[in-house]
Amino acid sequence: MGRRTEVSVGFFLFFLLILSAGAYMQGKRKAFSLSRLADGRGGKKPLHSLPGYYGLLTALGCLLPALLIIAIWAACSDSILTALTLQTLPPALQNLPPDQLNLLVNDLHNLIAGHVAGRDIRPVLQQAAERYIAMQHLARLLLAAVLTAVALFSGLLVYRRIRPEMRARNHVERFIRYGLIACSTIAVFTTIGIVLSVLFESLRFFRQVPLTDFLFGLKWSPQMALRADQAGSSGSFGVLPVLAGTFMISGIALAVAVPVGLMSAIYLSEYAGNKVRVWAKPVMEILAGLPTVVYGFFAALVVAPFIRHVGVLLGLDVSSESGLAVGLVMGIMIIPFVSSLADDVINAVPQSIRDGSLGLGATRSETIIRVIMPAALPGIVASILLAASRAIGETMIVVMAAGLAAGLTANPLQSVTTVTVQIVTLLVGDQKFDSPKTLAAFALGLLLFVITMILNVIALYVVRRYREKYE
Repeated sequence: MGRRTEVSVGFFLFFLLILSAGAYMQGKRKAFSLSRLADGRGGKKPLHSLPGYYGLLTALGCLLPALLIIAIWAACSDSILTALTLQTLPPALQNLPPDQLNLLVNDLHNLIAGHVAGRDIRPVLQQAAERYIAMQHLARLLLAAVLTAVALFSGLLVYRRIRPEMRARNHVERFIRYGLIACSTIAVFTTIGIVLSVLFESLRFFRQVPLTDFLFGLKWSPQMALRADQAGSSGSFGVLPVLAGTFMISGIALAVAVPVGLMSAIYLSEYAGNKVRVWAKPVMEILAGLPTVVYGFFAALVVAPFIRHVGVLLGLDVSSESGLAVGLVMGIMIIPFVSSLADDVINAVPQSIRDGSLGLGATRSETIIRVIMPAALPGIVASILLAASRAIGETMIVVMAAGLAAGLTANPLQSVTTVTVQIVTLLVGDQKFDSPKTLAAFALGLLLFVITMILNVIALYVVRRYREKYE
């Protein structure tokens, strides 16, 4: 049913776009014709705005009310149709307990969507599904008629109000401003909703596991037994081993990506010619387009065995799934995040600053170190922060080449794991949603959010402090 709803909404949107395009042409044509009419003194009537603004205002008047109706219909149609369908069922089915009634509604929706596991379908449910589909078709026909009428009526109202003195540009800019405010509001409330959802589930976890045990525990073993008499039924939720693995792998990755990416950006922007830059930068950015599973295969099949072979030759004890292998491959993966953004920022530094430094007798290297890099510092810090966030949030490479075991070690040659890998592991399989094992994933997510926020605060502090010194 969801797919059918999406198809119908897409058809209605396409139909409204055609109507709004026609309204735009008509509004623009009327405004242009009014501007050519003579006023009482024999001159042309000046338009307050360009003809395109009048056409755009007519198109918005045609489109916005219809879009509001589509949004209301998409949000409420399923609930209304389901309630009307349930009223046609026998009283015995209507008076079922809430949990059984929810199962009945779920079976009805699966039957409507065609997701039926068996052939033993109750005739009453089959008839209810047919009634639902019939009412859905009727609702779509009525919706099409209402949308057409509303779009034409609202567009005609705006069309008839078009005058040369009408401030069409102001109205259009007001609509655009309201749209931008709505988009920013949605983004802010979405972020707040994500944080609150993670926070509430984390609080449920901390009611069962003390916060001190979570933050300062030295063992991570969240496996919960099904019975109280089984071994390890309490579980261990110390996050320090997971954090150690996350910081180790991310640190190795940044140690590879930041110098290589920054030096490549300096070379491409300051030393390389146009011919080298044309092919070198796209080739480097191909690394950002490779799927992470490809990097995981490369780490597991090439880098990790090579590191283990070298370690054996040197007499070192190297695990087959080491944090060093994952960090090196992850560092290669995030090189484009540093190099591409840093290159754009360095190129954005005004040429007059370079010329002034060179005119005072500074060499090219001194100009880069003492003039260009300080001027581009905010963008460089942003690129490093983006690369760090990408490294901390990576999952697939760690799963394929570093394993799932959490060990508290500072040795990069041993097997480690990360926060994101543990979140995926905890949420895989049939688990009770209110168990500490499942809720631990939300606590890890909240911890990851706090770490990312601290990184952002540190980056802002560094940028602001240097800007004050530079200015």
